[in-house]
Order: sequence, then structure tokens, then C-alpha cells
Amino acid sequence: MRVLIGSVALGAILVSGPVLASEASKQAKMPPAQRSCFRAEDVNGFNVVDDKTVDVSINSKTVYRLTLFSRSPDIDWTQRIGIKSRGSSWICQGLDAEVIVPGSIGPMTYPVTEVRKLTPEEIAFKKPKKK
Repeated sequence: MRVLIGSVALGAILVSGPVLASEASKQAKMPPAQRSCFRAEDVNGFNVVDDKTVDVSINSKTVYRLTLFSRSPDIDWTQRIGIKSRGSSWICQGLDAEVIVPGSIGPMTYPVTEVRKLTPEEIAFKKPKKK
């Protein structure tokens, strides 16, 4: 489920830099109890919520919601994604990671602007009901 490849084009960094910096300041103000961290190596699955949101699972009881900086038109049909941590091996908040999505013209890299651990209720709601 993980691919550690890719780099962000210089133009994307220059255009997205100020917007991403404001997202990072919002995340830094979040109380530590609401922040929780994981490592890219620990991700063992993912579920696409929409073209800007991906849930990554660490185990059946630990799922993080990643919000991407921009739409990914290829993410809804891909069978694998990559997660690359930035700065350290821990992913705790926006700007700590990038999601890499294979596409028809090559892999595309999407900076993560928000990381949120899902509550047990949110995880239970997503699971299919047993009959």
C-alpha cells in the first residue's frame, strides 16, 4: 500500500507554499490531545472518501483521515497509493506528509493539509453491517 516515490514540482511548491503554511499554523494551535501521530510504514490499507480525502488504516481500530491540498482525479480508481512523510518519520499534522497517486501520465504528489484520527464511532459507522 505504500510507495515512497515522487517529488513536488517547483511551481507547485511556489504556488501552494503560503496556503500550506496557514494550514500548518492552524494545526499547530490544535490541543495535543486532538493530535495523534502515525508512521507511513505502519499504514496497511486505505479507503477513498472523495477526490480530496483519504482514510488510511493502521489497524482495525486506528484510522486517520487525510485531507489533500487539491483534487486527485485518479484516486477514486487506484488500487494503491503512497504516503511519504516530510521532515521526520512521524505524520501528525498537515504538511507532515504527501500522498502519491499513480496516474495515466505518471505518479502525482498531493500535499496533505490536515490529519485527523477518526473516533471509534466514525470507524464503526464506516464498517459494513453484518447480517
